[in-house]
Amino acid sequence: MRPGQRSLLSSTPSLLLRSLVLLSLSPRGQAVEAENVTVLEGGTAQIACRLQNYDGSIVVIQNPRRQTLFFNGTRALKDDRFQMVLFSPQLVRITLTNVSVSDEGGYFCQLYTDATHHQVATLSVVVLPEIPTVEVKTEAVEGGEVELTCVSPRSKPPATLRWVRDRREIPGVISQQENGKTVSVSNTIRIPVERKDNGAALTCEASHPALRGQKRIRHYSLDVHFAPTVKIIPPQGILREGDSLSLTCSVTGNPLPRDIQWSRVNDSLPERAEKTGNILHMFRLSQSHNGTYLCQAHNNYGRAADHYTLLVYVSVSPTSHPAIAQPTPPSTRFKDEYQDPGAVVETHSAVPYAVIGGILALLVFTIICVLIITIWCSVRQKGSYLTHEASGLDEHGEVQEAFLNGNDASQGKKEYLL
Repeated sequence: MRPGQRSLLSSTPSLLLRSLVLLSLSPRGQAVEAENVTVLEGGTAQIACRLQNYDGSIVVIQNPRRQTLFFNGTRALKDDRFQMVLFSPQLVRITLTNVSVSDEGGYFCQLYTDATHHQVATLSVVVLPEIPTVEVKTEAVEGGEVELTCVSPRSKPPATLRWVRDRREIPGVISQQENGKTVSVSNTIRIPVERKDNGAALTCEASHPALRGQKRIRHYSLDVHFAPTVKIIPPQGILREGDSLSLTCSVTGNPLPRDIQWSRVNDSLPERAEKTGNILHMFRLSQSHNGTYLCQAHNNYGRAADHYTLLVYVSVSPTSHPAIAQPTPPSTRFKDEYQDPGAVVETHSAVPYAVIGGILALLVFTIICVLIITIWCSVRQKGSYLTHEASGLDEHGEVQEAFLNGNDASQGKKEYLL
């Protein structure tokens, strides 16, 4: 700037806030002022040139490539985005719609007098970040790690990215890459994953000065792959011969197995057994249905199976003898890794025979005990009678002997009672 000219430069970070950047004086006292402009991408910018002591000299406005946009109020460049909205001795104003980063730069306000003077209005374009995207660098498998990258492809100035889980920030590696006048920002994290983490919610937040405290958020749910688990769910209650049985195979896994296989160990499935998805139906149960039934499922990360043992007992009518004399044990589950329950069809007519047999056995035992006690008492009484009889004979012998020996009368008379 030549001596005698003076300039004033000031700026603020607020959007669309104009600042006076320079003041030009001609030798005749004419002056032109240009204002800096900041606008959001896609918005409308207003570029103004203020005139002082204007005497009708030629005013020319040029773009950053020094192409003439307007010559005194007449359009010179065929770009409909530029419009002359005001041309007066005090102010020249044009508008630029649908602003892009390519429009950024210095716009010249030139005043042609004896000497050409110009000032520059700088147009700055702010690019807001879009909602970030999430890129999965490594697949999430149970027991491993997953690598996730949150990307804000373009912003100006650069956006700030962070990962959050359960309201806690997850530290990551941040990188930036310039794409012309915009910047691409990424934030990469690596976290260990287990089966329980499947479906866990994570968020990637993009903040920017022009958002004024608001955030652009991308939600992401962890997709953890794991091997399937299989469990056969048996029906509740006791089954009887002739009943129907439905076994449900509960399967988990990611991805969820689509092909569920039913089979019977060392045998084929019963003829009338029907498979509907994960359910096996059997009708009119009989001993031909006995066996161990197997449900299997698999995906790309493993396979699993569960067993169910079915024991069917023939029903016995009250007028016939039971086919099985021993009582029927209740259904139990194996305590091994399969935990297979056994379904039992019980024989109810066996219960009265068992009760009657028990009563008869108790009655026979009572009679035998009474007979033993009676015999024992009879034998004991007879032995006691024989003992007293022998004692009497001994005394009788003594009397006879005394009489034969002629005992003295002084000894007195003795009586013996037999």
